[in-house]
Amino acid sequence: MPECNIDARGKVARFVGGVGSLAAALLIAGLLATETLTFGPGWFAVAGLTLGGAFAIYEARAGWCVVRAMGIRTPL
Repeated sequence: MPECNIDARGKVARFVGGVGSLAAALLIAGLLATETLTFGPGWFAVAGLTLGGAFAIYEARAGWCVVRAMGIRTPL
């Protein structure tokens, strides 16, 4: 497991963002599946939101941030 590089506030922020992203993916997937919403890259957006949300939750669980690991300072 990577070395911890974020504090408790950063973990919470990443977890909340990840859950929000997964919720948005479910909402958009439902709208696309019922054909209430139609646009070209719709399912790619669902895939991106799902993968991004899952990765954010992993970062929260591991206490590790890829952006910080690259040397970029983040506020949380």
